[in-house]
Amino acid sequence: MAEAFNPMTRKARRLRRNQTEMEKRLWNRLRGRQLKGGKFKRQHPIGPYIVDFLCEECAQVIEVDGGQHSAEGDSERTAHIETAGYRVVRFWNNEVAENMDGVLSDIGRLILERRT
Repeated sequence: MAEAFNPMTRKARRLRRNQTEMEKRLWNRLRGRQLKGGKFKRQHPIGPYIVDFLCEECAQVIEVDGGQHSAEGDSERTAHIETAGYRVVRFWNNEVAENMDGVLSDIGRLILERRT
């Protein structure tokens, strides 16, 4: 129960309640092991950061980025997450909105690669 008092856990819960539209759309397709049997968590803390989606069993982080993100601005965050042993893949909001099948195909391939 001590986890409930962790500030990162509280922040993650708040982010789950306030997901962006694109995060909601992708979550509806990832949840419940729908994609290649991968078990995803949403808005999950890794060190001082909260990632959009995490599949622990295949060490895969999926980020859905809008205009507030940039390669330069996220480089420290990505490096920290990768140091923790995860591979980070980013999709732009417009990719999720306009090419959900392609996004899911890419994520499915990544899941299968990590399992073999």
